[in-house]
Amino acid sequence: MTIKEVSEKFNLSKDTLRFYEKKGLIGPVKKTKSGIRDYEGQDLKRIEFIKCMRNAELPIDVLKKYIDLYKSGKETKEERKKLLENQQKILKAKIDKMQKAYKLLTDKIDLYNSGKIDEYLDISIKNN
Repeated sequence: MTIKEVSEKFNLSKDTLRFYEKKGLIGPVKKTKSGIRDYEGQDLKRIEFIKCMRNAELPIDVLKKYIDLYKSGKETKEERKKLLENQQKILKAKIDKMQKAYKLLTDKIDLYNSGKIDEYLDISIKNN
């Protein structure tokens, strides 16, 4: 697949794909005789993984470390697992924080809907 096709498939800019390649997160991507990037199955799987991890706010440097460990072979399996488990804990904390904010917003909207908006502060203080 060309960079344009991959860009459209994953909704990533061409610059982002080049950045991932430059950082060593993907590739090196095979090129045609005319120098056009030709992404293959393994590249696409890696991009899909990277996109998922970036959507989960995994930092580039952590992602790079994970991929470097992966490239080092099976003996890094436990280290890779620990890295992912640590990121999972960080993500869980963010989700918990967002769920708390979501509940607070929902409660406030419910107060607006019930006409009891003046009681909002009393409810949020009691729930904390």
